[in-house]
Amino acid sequence: MKSTVEHIGPTRVKLTVEVPFDELKPDFDRAYKRIAQQVSIPGFRKGKAPARILDARLGRGVVLDEVLNSAVPAKYSEAVAAAEDVKPIGQPNIEVTELADGDKVAFTAEVDVRPQITLPALDGITVTVDDVEVTEEQVTEQLDQLRARFGTLTGVERAAAEDDFVQIDLSATVDGEEVEEAQTTGFSYQVGQGGLIEGIDEAITGLSAGEEKTFTSKLVAGDHADKDAEVTVKVTAVKERRLPEADDEFAQLASEFDTLDELVGDLRERLGRVRRMEQVSQARDKVLDEIVEAVEVPLPELIVEAEVESRHHDAVHAFDHSDEQFNEYLETQGKTREEFDTETKEEAEKSVKTRLVLDALADAEEVQVNDQELTERIVYQAQQYGMQPEEFVQRIQQANQLGAIYQDVRRSKALILAVREATVTDASGAAVDLSDLIGDDAAEDAEPEVLEVPAGEAEDTEVAEAAETGTETEPAAAKS
Repeated sequence: MKSTVEHIGPTRVKLTVEVPFDELKPDFDRAYKRIAQQVSIPGFRKGKAPARILDARLGRGVVLDEVLNSAVPAKYSEAVAAAEDVKPIGQPNIEVTELADGDKVAFTAEVDVRPQITLPALDGITVTVDDVEVTEEQVTEQLDQLRARFGTLTGVERAAAEDDFVQIDLSATVDGEEVEEAQTTGFSYQVGQGGLIEGIDEAITGLSAGEEKTFTSKLVAGDHADKDAEVTVKVTAVKERRLPEADDEFAQLASEFDTLDELVGDLRERLGRVRRMEQVSQARDKVLDEIVEAVEVPLPELIVEAEVESRHHDAVHAFDHSDEQFNEYLETQGKTREEFDTETKEEAEKSVKTRLVLDALADAEEVQVNDQELTERIVYQAQQYGMQPEEFVQRIQQANQLGAIYQDVRRSKALILAVREATVTDASGAAVDLSDLIGDDAAEDAEPEVLEVPAGEAEDTEVAEAAETGTETEPAAAKS
């Protein structure tokens, strides 16, 4: 096989491949075998008809098509593997240019490739993160939240106030007509939590058991969605949550500690760890921004287009893929479709650039991903989708999305290595040591949430769809 590479742009190449028929003998053997299994020819058992009979009965073209369908993609892969510095990041556009039966097959393949990227010196990057600060108010808030879990509801003879629990009856009318789906009795609600009906908290506050109030609110669902309704709420009971005393007895009830001081100390330590994890996230994001902003990256147009299309798909999905409904929604947000499209393209370009930079960084650092790391990421993502790891693996394999997760882990490890090389200080000017959270020598020591690096809308969407359906999707453009 002979192949040449022509760079037709900074992010696109054209491979010209010529394959002599001698190299295609295994492909012809497999093609004849598959075809023989699919047809019945008098005088021969199924699968036993010789090649010359198949050629005579079906035509040579059928066999050649079968050979090309299997051989051309394989030879394309061989040509890519043999080419230096050609790293495809999309699906090739293949065209057979010559088919001389018995002599040779020639084809061309145009494909987007990773551009050459010159990375900045990682040890020259300096970023600043927030100080780790845990206040007594924050510790007290955590303790109160824990006490609330063990609180009891007690009926009170007074007007409802914020944070009280009430039992209510609801009814609503639109233009004098009762709205059946808005009727309910004995509904339990915490005043101030929101999310029920706009205006209900204001209506309930100040009402005692047996009292009611009518107010106007816009319905958000059902046959009367977006219409003003007259809503009547009647309070039938008011209860307040009484918290247990914060003492040693409570500490023994709510935790493994014997004293309240030990429990409070543990809460303070946990809050400190949360703040330090926030430092890691800030350092990771800022280091990435510094690297991305420091390099010039020519962007593959088709890859950006795929990213834009994926973002548009996700945006209109909640509106039954109706552009008209989505445009109306944008108007309520004070934004035009043109502004949305412009922002989407800018975000897509940044996302593609970020992935290309991380891939270049992973190459420069010679990052490898072992089976344990891949398994840990799969388990982590399975938990995010609320699935068993075995089922998640089966679905992403069926959808050909395992490579996307592999690349995600590789990019994440590369970024952690960059954070380790960079200088990180806090807002007070002190050096920040993150080694206990991101590891000293290997990124596999890092916490799972630290390794979360956005893959891009196109890849995220495909992995999500694979998890939900298990059906095969087109490979994400930038995951190769």
